[in-house]
Amino acid sequence: MRSLWPTGGLWRHGDFLRLWSASTVSLFGTQISQLALPLAAVLVLDASAFEVAALGTVEFLPFILFTLPAGVWVDRLRRRPILIAGDLGRAVLLATIPIAYFADILTLGQLFVVGFLVGVCTVFFDVAYMSYLPSLVERNAIIEGNSKLQVSQSAAQISGPGFAGLLIEIFTAPYAVLVDALSFLGSAAFLLRIRTPEESPRPAMTGADKSSIWTELKEGLRFVLGNPNLRAQAGCTATSNFFFNVAFAIIVVFFVRELGLSPGLIGLVFSVSAVGSLVGAFTSRRISERFGIGVTTIGVTILQGPAILLTAFAPASQPLPFLIAGGLIIGFGVVVYNITQVSYRQAICPPQLQGRMNSVMRFLVWGTIPLGSLVGGALGTWVGLRETIVIGAIGAGLSFLWILLSPQRHLREMPEPIDEEEAAEESTVEALPSLSA
Repeated sequence: MRSLWPTGGLWRHGDFLRLWSASTVSLFGTQISQLALPLAAVLVLDASAFEVAALGTVEFLPFILFTLPAGVWVDRLRRRPILIAGDLGRAVLLATIPIAYFADILTLGQLFVVGFLVGVCTVFFDVAYMSYLPSLVERNAIIEGNSKLQVSQSAAQISGPGFAGLLIEIFTAPYAVLVDALSFLGSAAFLLRIRTPEESPRPAMTGADKSSIWTELKEGLRFVLGNPNLRAQAGCTATSNFFFNVAFAIIVVFFVRELGLSPGLIGLVFSVSAVGSLVGAFTSRRISERFGIGVTTIGVTILQGPAILLTAFAPASQPLPFLIAGGLIIGFGVVVYNITQVSYRQAICPPQLQGRMNSVMRFLVWGTIPLGSLVGGALGTWVGLRETIVIGAIGAGLSFLWILLSPQRHLREMPEPIDEEEAAEESTVEALPSLSA
């Protein structure tokens, strides 16, 4: 009897399937916390718009503080144990929230502390995760691997928020967080079953050589900033993330207090909107092959501004069509952009620089997220919620200029990887004045 399981590509790669399963389990759980934590602040602790935005800022602050050194250590250590430790750490931290709520001692301060520490675990997990995939699959399968991982994220975004909204309405937001804690335990269990051996990490430095951590850090910075395409990608993504979070730092407050949506309806909006993400995951490869990497990136980035404006102009009487339409466009564009750009930088980077390259990119592009959240919270308080979303839409919509004004606009196909000797030469020639001391 013929097997119903697909046989092509990575469908028969057992360890990739375990990595994919781990990612899928944790992504579904994370969708619950992403809705439950701000709703716990708003509905349980009566937090203000600025406090909710500050919570988002604290959650992403570790990407400013720890991402760069995390890249050095990810290149020095085996990556699978880092992934497992990150999952277990987040499970324990998140479990403290329902426990504190049950004991009637939950405070906004605890949400801030847990959010920050979960962010620290996520920094190391994300840098190791993005560096681990190229060592697990062949280079020509990287786009397929990222596409499959993105399908899981899109599927989680479709079903997760709706399920989260239902859980929150039935059990309250703090208890719903427990499901996310359990999902990280499930993810760690799948990662423990991966058997593909990793390359031996570089030996740790000892004695006087310990100062070379700064040399290694500068190698990663120079690799990214010395490549005009990576510079443009970093600038585009960082700008987009900053303004996107200006708008969406206060989106839950906007939904609850301006549009009068219940947790269930908020979850429904996020779930239906995420269908665009799923479409993007399935079509991104064909789109980039048809139009080229540069044109694809510019096109989907331009879509952001009009899509966010649909949310800003949603009327209180009939908001759902506007919110869902905007969400569909945003989800599609973000996923196509992410798959195309992440695959590009994974493909060109030498294996021994993957951790530092990914950490530098994470620092540059995610480091703007807490800043955007903080600005969004302040603007939401001073000028109004709708007005803040409009400002975010305009800024995010113009982020494509980074790509348009760079050589990447002409890039059509995935380039060949840069070998380690060439990367070392670039690191020597492209000195950074700010780090030269």
